[in-house]
Amino acid sequence: MVKINGSLTHFANPKADAALAYSDAQKDVICVAKAEEAVTDIKSWPAYRQTPLHALNALAAASSLKNIWYKDESQRFGLKSFKALGGAFAVARQLQSVLEQKLGYRPTTQQLLNGSLKDEVAELVVSCATDGNHGRSVAWGAQMFGCGCVIYIHRDVSEGRKQAMEAFGAEVIRISGNYDDSVRQADSDAKANGRIIVSDTSYEGYMEIPKDVALGYTVMLAEIVEQLDGEIPSHVFVQGGVGGLASAVAGYFWDLWGDKRPTVVIVEPEQANCLQRSAEEGKTVVVEGDLDTLMAGLACGEVSALAWEILATGGDHFLTLSEDAVPETMRLLAQGFESDPAIEAGESAVPGLAAAVIARDSEDFSAKLGLTADSQVLVIGTEGATDPELYKQLVG
Repeated sequence: MVKINGSLTHFANPKADAALAYSDAQKDVICVAKAEEAVTDIKSWPAYRQTPLHALNALAAASSLKNIWYKDESQRFGLKSFKALGGAFAVARQLQSVLEQKLGYRPTTQQLLNGSLKDEVAELVVSCATDGNHGRSVAWGAQMFGCGCVIYIHRDVSEGRKQAMEAFGAEVIRISGNYDDSVRQADSDAKANGRIIVSDTSYEGYMEIPKDVALGYTVMLAEIVEQLDGEIPSHVFVQGGVGGLASAVAGYFWDLWGDKRPTVVIVEPEQANCLQRSAEEGKTVVVEGDLDTLMAGLACGEVSALAWEILATGGDHFLTLSEDAVPETMRLLAQGFESDPAIEAGESAVPGLAAAVIARDSEDFSAKLGLTADSQVLVIGTEGATDPELYKQLVG
């Protein structure tokens, strides 16, 4: 049995039920049919290519699991994160919607890309708040399609991540508060300045655009289904944050596979466990404070309202992961465990894998999560070294 040092806390969602049908309300957030347009569109973008799904056979054997599949998003569009799919796709959709009102017809993505509407697009400005990766995607999308971009970051976002967004031409504004404060500031300033907010979290009065962000993520999920070639995982361990990715994963697989869908295990930092707390209370709960965690992309205290539409019943288990497990798991992947490939994984990429390995090493957690020697575990490696200097410090 392989060991990763770290601790977990667990909550089993009493509202989750494998026999539940995927409702029309949940399908309105995300479903396979709605995802088809996003998949077709994004596959037509310049430099699109499928990212790897690694079979970590040695690690699975050492963990007494049948399979561990690791979806490696470390090189997605050169942005090193799955979020390249969501933010940029939502930028395109918003530009199309605004221009449709002005022009009387809805321009295609190719018209945005070929510059035939560059003067009209240049008058528009998109904006968002970010921990780093979503903002990088929005900034990249703005540069690719030719509009302006203003990004808000909170006090704990690294200088390296700030510079990465500026490299795509974005104006980056740092505030003194936490992530949730930056979301509110971005929204307020956008209303005052006529900017288009392209956020990956939803809140009262802002529910439609995050659906496009989530639809962008489905490109990765469609790739996974193709790469699994008929196999269906028994479990998927997925990082939390505001819940956007987790809800996309849960909803897409629920709609696709019905009662054969995998058990969904959501993993969060101990200091930013808004999803676990919400599951415990049976309603969305805000986690206050600094939300201080090495897992920078998961430092979120407020649940996305749309995500909770799915996760309230589609999230089976909620785990928190201690900080000490993160660098160790990053190093394990960077070195390549025994015969497994070496993988570049950032701080927010590894919680799902770390939690799966730690849980399988415990009879108690294995029983709670239903992990056995026959389990087939899918994890989403959401990012590579999005902060190269920090990655070097942690991995060596």
